[in-house]
Amino acid sequence: MKTICLYFEIHQIIHLKRYRFFDIGTDHYYYDDYENERSISDIAERSYMPALNTLLQMIKENGKYFKVAFSLSGTGIEQLEYHAPQVIEKLQELNETGCVEFLAEPYSHGLSSLANPEAFARDMKKQSAKMEEYFGKKPTVARNSSLIYSDDIGAQIAALGFKGMLTEGAKHVLGWKSPHYVYNCNMAPSLKLLLRDVELSDDISLRFNNAEWEGYPLFADAYIDRIARLPEEEQIINIFMELSALGIAQPLSSNILDFLHALPVCAIQKGITFSTPTEICMKTKSVGAINVPDTLSWVDEERDCSCWLGNAMQREAFNKLYSVADRLLIANDPRINQDWDYLQASNNFRFMTTKPSNVGLDRGIYSGPFDAFTNYMNILGDFINRVNALYPEEIDNEQLNSLLTTIKNQGDEIEMKDMEIERLKTKLAKLQPAEAEKPKKAAPAKKVAPAKKAADKKAAPAKKAAPKKKAEPKKE
Repeated sequence: MKTICLYFEIHQIIHLKRYRFFDIGTDHYYYDDYENERSISDIAERSYMPALNTLLQMIKENGKYFKVAFSLSGTGIEQLEYHAPQVIEKLQELNETGCVEFLAEPYSHGLSSLANPEAFARDMKKQSAKMEEYFGKKPTVARNSSLIYSDDIGAQIAALGFKGMLTEGAKHVLGWKSPHYVYNCNMAPSLKLLLRDVELSDDISLRFNNAEWEGYPLFADAYIDRIARLPEEEQIINIFMELSALGIAQPLSSNILDFLHALPVCAIQKGITFSTPTEICMKTKSVGAINVPDTLSWVDEERDCSCWLGNAMQREAFNKLYSVADRLLIANDPRINQDWDYLQASNNFRFMTTKPSNVGLDRGIYSGPFDAFTNYMNILGDFINRVNALYPEEIDNEQLNSLLTTIKNQGDEIEMKDMEIERLKTKLAKLQPAEAEKPKKAAPAKKVAPAKKAADKKAAPAKKAAPKKKAEPKKE
């Protein structure tokens, strides 16, 4: 039976303000608060809230049949907390239906997986903890920023304990293979891979409102018919996109939400179900490994990392940022750590791209890639000075490595203890029902020895007789 895995990502750009060379050392605040509030409020009103309300209505109308998955970057959550808390409340309401799964991804929506394994692991754990805090369950399936993946990244994700991972069904990786199966990581066979159907996903997120597209207008019944006509053995259809596609990339006036709302009704008629990523990973066996020696992503036609690291400016900024990654791992300054998260966001490097793209790129305050590079490097210069003030460059590598080793050992020890606690909790949970099912025997009545009874009688104080009334003297 065919099943659709529908997934949406929520991430919000942290807009940097205009920061000049002479601000270095005097101004440590890097963000355009007005633009951040304006943009998140706008996207919440035009996209997130209408889309989430529609998805909630679809769940209520279709019961447990319709299911959907989300992931939220940590920086996106912070912006929603500040400026659009109603979006988080709606996501929590969706979570209460039991038909929604929340996935793990890097907290910063950054590129740490390409630079520093320790920073990447920390990024994933931090966002997972945030998901558990808000939605009551630790994620078991992961996705990297913009679906970036390679064999090495898959091995890192598996080492973190995840059971599955989402990535792109790129043609140069799949070759003759279909994305409609479950695969596994080449270096970690236990990690299952769900590959995005590029065409079916982009038909909704990129082409839906394009009147020049040969598939225009796209109707729900025709869309589901295409899925139903796929070969019988191709049963997993992964449709992944950003939630902002519903309302921003494809305006609400295009009836995109009406299209979405009709999908479950049409799917039921064709015997097609909906599943969450974890359900697919648990129920479906892998058909084999996928070999991905080089990184891939879901961005641009090349489906690689060239949109972030394709020119010398981007690589210079990237290498400069991650040159202090090890020092950041031992920092305990909340402000430094927050700036680190925001400066890692992949959008900062995307603004510097010189590549032509079929998808429009809004550079915000920047007039071009060199302007974006200059502004970012000014901010980065101030940030690195602050980091070096905490851990000066005079601290040699041996001392730094010693500190990092100590922290890593402590982290490993805590993780092992956490795993042992979880194991004991599971064992206790299994034992409790077994104990409850055992018939309880009535406790035998205790017999009191006769001698003790007699002694008890003797020891018992005698009841005092009520005092007699004195006789009144007779009156003569």
